[in-house]
Amino acid sequence: MIAYLDANAIIYLVEKVSAWGPKVASRIRRLRAAGDDVAVSDISRLECLVGPFTTGNAAVMADFGAFFGDPAIRLFPVTALICERTARIRATYRFKALDALHLATAVENGCGLFLTNDLALGRFTDVPVEILI
Repeated sequence: MIAYLDANAIIYLVEKVSAWGPKVASRIRRLRAAGDDVAVSDISRLECLVGPFTTGNAAVMADFGAFFGDPAIRLFPVTALICERTARIRATYRFKALDALHLATAVENGCGLFLTNDLALGRFTDVPVEILI
């Protein structure tokens, strides 16, 4: 199985956010122990780097660089099919564009799980959504 990480989960993990970072790390360990893959999107990189670029925090930028460069993390590109599915998801669920893009990426790449901390995404039905709260 492939588990897709929403950008908020990546941020909590990489920035070691005390309330959620350990939960994300623990969940990833369990997935890997079960032989599952962890995946993200090129769009995840965009979302994750806004904060460090805003603050000029080179150390956090480097931490994100290490995360996205980790060969154990599958990195999915954005394709025309993903863009079309994103539009359908937005039309159906009225999610924000980036949320719909992440969900579409997970669906189009055959992910069996979508990990997020966004309660609103829990109503999506095309891939199982696990809320990490």
